[in-house]
Amino acid sequence: MITVKKIEGYKDYGKCVSLSNGIIEALVTVDLGPRIISFGYSGGQNFMNTNRAGLGCKNEGNYEEFFGKGRKWESFGGHRIWLSPESYPETYTPDDKPVKYEETDGGVFFTAAEDTEIGAAKTLELKMKPDSAEMQVKMTVKNISDKNKEFAVWSLSVCAAGGTMIIPMNTNDTGLLANRVISVWPYTDLSDDRIRFGKKYVTLRQDKTAKTPAKLGFDLNCGNAYYLLGDEILHKEYKTLHPTALYPDGGCSFETYTNGVMLEFETLSPLKTVLPGECNELSETWRLHKKPDGADIINDDAIDSMLSKL
Repeated sequence: MITVKKIEGYKDYGKCVSLSNGIIEALVTVDLGPRIISFGYSGGQNFMNTNRAGLGCKNEGNYEEFFGKGRKWESFGGHRIWLSPESYPETYTPDDKPVKYEETDGGVFFTAAEDTEIGAAKTLELKMKPDSAEMQVKMTVKNISDKNKEFAVWSLSVCAAGGTMIIPMNTNDTGLLANRVISVWPYTDLSDDRIRFGKKYVTLRQDKTAKTPAKLGFDLNCGNAYYLLGDEILHKEYKTLHPTALYPDGGCSFETYTNGVMLEFETLSPLKTVLPGECNELSETWRLHKKPDGADIINDDAIDSMLSKL
């Protein structure tokens, strides 16, 4: 049975809404955000990062001039809806106002306060199946300005520290032409031992001792990626339109970033020219799995074996 209940206070995030089917549970902030601030097996570990103080904030330069005196941007952790291409301060909306919500059939619909400064309105819809460790996550951004806007919906999960991201490589045979795009950010050192490139998979390991960040992007044809945290796996699946659609950052529908505090699990919709009153959207399916006994990720064969058992 699916249950929805209000939580009066969760850590330093204020009021939240809990959505659970007895197998998995999601907590979403409603005093700010919205953020999916917790997701995991009921009573189990949280895949989302809640180190609010450690994630820091920004209001340098003309931030307060753009968004208002005294306002600042906080990551908050958890899962958020963002816009791409990234631009400061425009895409760094504070998300510091209360969120409206209503129960739906099998889920909850959240409506963020309108971002009037950039002319965007965000909604988040969660739905759970009653009998499995699966949740649908739909993110919609509406253009509420009077001008056309070009943007992609950016799904960004700030995940708990200590895990490893697993990214399947494109395997389609394109003959004499390239079959994949890999984007690398300037601060990323490809010789970093947190990164492993295999023939079929790339892995990125979160390291709490790391002094520098790393970020990679991919045109992920299969629309599937995995975050292994302890003995559990968060699997995200989303629809891609490669190679015909235009995506941000050189053609990436998937990106991942890590530093010494967290790892980000990111997917993106195609870039779209959105007319006033119209929307762009992105949907994901989140599934949780227990890591199979004896499974490892030391090489492609080991990863193949593990994923085949999920």
